[in-house]
Amino acid sequence: MFLHHSPFWLKAFFPGFTWRVPTQEKTIFLTFDDGPIPDITESVVDTLNQFNAKATFFCIGANVLKHPDIFKKLLENGHSVGNHTFNHMNGWKTEDDVYLDNIAKCDKQLNLDTILFRPPYGRIKKSQSKVVLTKRKIMMWDVLSGDFSQSITPDVCLKKSIEHARPGSIVLFHDSIKAARNMQFALPRFLEHFSQQGYKFESLSMQ
Repeated sequence: MFLHHSPFWLKAFFPGFTWRVPTQEKTIFLTFDDGPIPDITESVVDTLNQFNAKATFFCIGANVLKHPDIFKKLLENGHSVGNHTFNHMNGWKTEDDVYLDNIAKCDKQLNLDTILFRPPYGRIKKSQSKVVLTKRKIMMWDVLSGDFSQSITPDVCLKKSIEHARPGSIVLFHDSIKAARNMQFALPRFLEHFSQQGYKFESLSMQ
């Protein structure tokens, strides 16, 4: 069970986190978690290029280690990158020092300057976030596509993503094997829909 749109009470409970970019301009911030993954991440980049769209990829350090050429392609195509821990760690189930060390390990693997961090599963303890926020932005989302869920159809994934997106929305997709079926159906149609509405798609600033 999950919510496609982050409710106000959840945002209020984590006031230091970024859920949406405050703007009235027709701009949407697409984000992709869990890559880079061969074929899937590359197909995302190709789809984004078709719409002259930029996005932000929250990368798992271990996947960057395995697929450095795909990671390089993200940067060469002008997308921004954020830290998603080295091993996709659940902060709720991890001791603080282990969790923070895993973030640092991912930093070393990314080997670039970015203050963007997204906790896997959106789960991070307050004690962990207090430390992370001293040097980074914790980037959440206000639209969750649900592409990872095997219980929803590609049509529902697309419909809910369109229904809840608005100016400044941070929209979460996944460039992962699990999410590929829904994401690869929804993404080009989402881009086409909002392009026709006059929207542009930008990456989040890494600084």
